[in-house]
Amino acid sequence: MTNLTTNKLSRPQLFKGIALFTPGGDLIYCIDPSKQGRWHLHLCSALQEILDLPETPHFLVPCYTATIDHWLDPRTQEVQTFAEAYPAVIRHQALLNAIFGTEELVWQAALWQEGLCDRMVLTTYRSLFPQLWEDHDLIVRLDLSEPMPKYHQPVIVQKEQVTTQGYVLRLFVAGHSGTTERILQNLHELLERSLGHPYTLKVIDVLTHPEQAEINQVSATPTLVKVWPHPIRRIVGELDHVEKILQMLAIKEKS
Repeated sequence: MTNLTTNKLSRPQLFKGIALFTPGGDLIYCIDPSKQGRWHLHLCSALQEILDLPETPHFLVPCYTATIDHWLDPRTQEVQTFAEAYPAVIRHQALLNAIFGTEELVWQAALWQEGLCDRMVLTTYRSLFPQLWEDHDLIVRLDLSEPMPKYHQPVIVQKEQVTTQGYVLRLFVAGHSGTTERILQNLHELLERSLGHPYTLKVIDVLTHPEQAEINQVSATPTLVKVWPHPIRRIVGELDHVEKILQMLAIKEKS
């Protein structure tokens, strides 16, 4: 493993940290005393470049993430710590404590969010991102002030030809209303009638999960995203437009 002892020398007392793991056990993380946002996107982009991935692996968020916040309670003037990790990575607590200098801190398990960490959805990415399911013994601290982090030379794996097994779709909405229900019903009927392959349709409320809107670059609702098969396609609004949806799915409506 990478020597982690030097990290303690540059760790501030108050900071926020984010760690992103791969299914194979590699790790990239960031420590920032200014507590800026959008780190998940930075970590995903760096991981893409380090492992020579064909696309940014946004699908790892939030399933393979852990976050920690060292903050000062203004009332007591004492440093407080909040640390949580998703179930898929909570087993890495010893490593998380090593990189964040939190000794034997017990991390909380983040609440599992239905629809965000679907095992079937994650499996569909494995043939396109085989590097993520391999262990390169990689531990990277991302410094946003530098153009690229320092890292071990990864093993570059030949990209495999992907065959379509089914469709993975995400529908982003803002709250649950009569309009949302109508869109969902019409979309379900269209998919049942027109698709010749199995499909998974997840409905994500951006009011409840704003981080998913940011990760998937959704700026308006409703938005329908075809996650799989690649390439990724999206439709913003106009979900009553049958021909537009079928064109996005690259199929012809059955008579």
